[in-house]
Amino acid sequence: MTKSVLVTKVAGLYGLSAFQPADWKALAAAQQCPFLNRKCLKNRKSDPEITIGTCTVVYGRQPQPVIICPFRLLDRRQVFTDCVHLRKLHEPGNELRIVAELAVPGGSIGYCLVSVRDGKPRDFIGIELQTLDTTGTVWPERQRFLRQHKVYVNREHATSDKPFGMNWKMTAKTILVQLNHKITTFEHLHKRLVLVLQDCLLDYMRREFAFDHIKGIRDGDPMQFHAYELRKESAAYRLKLRERISTDAAGIALCLGLQVDTKVELQLMLDQIEAKLPQSTLLTVGVGLVPVPEVTDIKADEK
Repeated sequence: MTKSVLVTKVAGLYGLSAFQPADWKALAAAQQCPFLNRKCLKNRKSDPEITIGTCTVVYGRQPQPVIICPFRLLDRRQVFTDCVHLRKLHEPGNELRIVAELAVPGGSIGYCLVSVRDGKPRDFIGIELQTLDTTGTVWPERQRFLRQHKVYVNREHATSDKPFGMNWKMTAKTILVQLNHKITTFEHLHKRLVLVLQDCLLDYMRREFAFDHIKGIRDGDPMQFHAYELRKESAAYRLKLRERISTDAAGIALCLGLQVDTKVELQLMLDQIEAKLPQSTLLTVGVGLVPVPEVTDIKADEK
């Protein structure tokens, strides 16, 4: 079984490690994402009723599991728990809630971890999830994986030689440019913005962009990077926080050689959060639903 998984380059499908024993026929039919507790959101362009389901692939000269779906980072809600210490105005007795999608100058924030008392937001942290964008299509790899596990698939799809790749440069540059626009707002508000990403993407950023000035972690910095390793434990994969680093708005600008002066009043963001609290989710450890940002970039697979 291990050999076939490596041949197809599929490392995770519908939330399960490809190395785990599973009823893959039932999983492919259900098309459920365990991290969202709903149907997978990554649809085929040519057949929108069918989802891709491929969260992780094996990739690189030295093959390693690479996460290609941001919702894979929601496993056990660990990424939210690892941000709890950054709320400076949180008090015992306050609820911690997860709010999806807040508009800010330069775009939007995927999630906010909010400290709430008496229905009012008292403090919040912005959280962005970033995984690798792919080029080409992973559909043939998915179909080959299912076929090797005795699931009927279209033979033409399973034998297709259409490749896929990782868009390292565009993924890294795009998120850094977005952070450059957004972090000025958070710094102005004395709030923190956390970028959650896989360790291999952070390693790439260090090699290709000006990161020499970003060393270590300072809790007072508005811009925080949380890099996770996808570690194999027995037959399953588990997210482990590998590294935290931090900087400020000037530090992000230095990475790109850009400067943006963008400010927004604190009350505007608090008003947005309060309006979205009825649709928010109470933070619980390892269980429960997470709201889905409407602007989450889940690219449909090519034909």
